[in-house]
Amino acid sequence: MKFGDLLAVAPPNGVFRTGQILAGRTSPAYVRRQLDRWVKSERVVRLRRGVYLLSDLYSKTSAHPFAVANALKKASYVSLQSALAHHGMIPEYVPVTTSVTTGRPEELSTPIGRFQFRHVSVALFSGFEEMEIARDQMALLASPEKALIDLLYLTPHSDRVEYLHELRLERPRGLDLEGLQAVVERYRSAKIERAVERLLELWENLGSR
Repeated sequence: MKFGDLLAVAPPNGVFRTGQILAGRTSPAYVRRQLDRWVKSERVVRLRRGVYLLSDLYSKTSAHPFAVANALKKASYVSLQSALAHHGMIPEYVPVTTSVTTGRPEELSTPIGRFQFRHVSVALFSGFEEMEIARDQMALLASPEKALIDLLYLTPHSDRVEYLHELRLERPRGLDLEGLQAVVERYRSAKIERAVERLLELWENLGSR
């Protein structure tokens, strides 16, 4: 396999899995050796085992962190603080791209940033859709309602009023209260019910000022 062959099959953002370029190849070992050479020559960046990124010189556009997160972990979607920031619910910059997965939890430090994956059961793996997050780049992203509930579910003592104050969450105009309640019911958690009730009270009090 020549480097030109890789450029022909790699997506515009340059993120690819080993499996994408092994299909139909007679010698997977040879392709892997080629990848090692390209990493050493800095034409390709290894993000983790089996996941690579073309260097800026060869990719057509910069890879969006959400698209990279999806590639780094199968059965995952961007949620928690990252999705809340994307939906305009968190005012400050989020330095780590946060996702939810049915696989094992882990945090990865890569040459292009840090990525955190939190675990939920298969029964709670819902409430997301594939969205265009940059030109010609798609990613699985939680809805505002699901991202909020994921955060409350995975954070200890998230029903405390002090914690909810510290989050400084802003209520988006398009927040679906019925959809939010449907997500709450799916989790069957008294803690989440209390947290949502108190959060709605905080928003109501702030809105009446």
